[in-house]
Amino acid sequence: MDERELIERAKTGDERAFTELYKRYRETVFNFSYNVCHDKGYAEEVVQDTFINVFRKLHQYDGRAKFSTWLYSIVVNNCQMHNRRSKLEQATISLDHLDSMTDTETSYEPPATDDLRPDTMVAMAELEEALHGALQKLPLDYRLPYVLRELEGLSNEEAAEVLGMSLPAFKSRLHRARAFVRTALQDFTAR
Repeated sequence: MDERELIERAKTGDERAFTELYKRYRETVFNFSYNVCHDKGYAEEVVQDTFINVFRKLHQYDGRAKFSTWLYSIVVNNCQMHNRRSKLEQATISLDHLDSMTDTETSYEPPATDDLRPDTMVAMAELEEALHGALQKLPLDYRLPYVLRELEGLSNEEAAEVLGMSLPAFKSRLHRARAFVRTALQDFTAR
């Protein structure tokens, strides 16, 4: 079933069609959310919030934009709302809680590839961790353009539309984010 038909069926209350939309886009939403926050629990919450919003607002989707662009807009809004809510929570996290966190909660393991040597895989994982660390230091207004363009692969035009900003404003934020990331990774890449 093609995407347009799936969407139309889901709009009429077809649960199987909505479930299929969920299956097709769940990983995309999770990966984007994870790239924004580098926290699996946060990313799962954003996935849940996003698909609840899609279920409630699917009747508003008019097909003028690509479905993925419309979906990214919802994900971005959920990431921004979650970020606002969690700022207060992060400010009040106890040191005991931080000590009790396991590495599996905050680390990401790249898929194993037989073609790569172990030292190359370790270097790639370290670079990825350094990138995510740099991204977490960026304000969300700069992190979102970077993630949409560089990690999710959206065009400048699509990403600007998702974020609801003009193309020049998007390009400006992306340029600043790239410069920040380049500077943050400079020591890492000089090794």
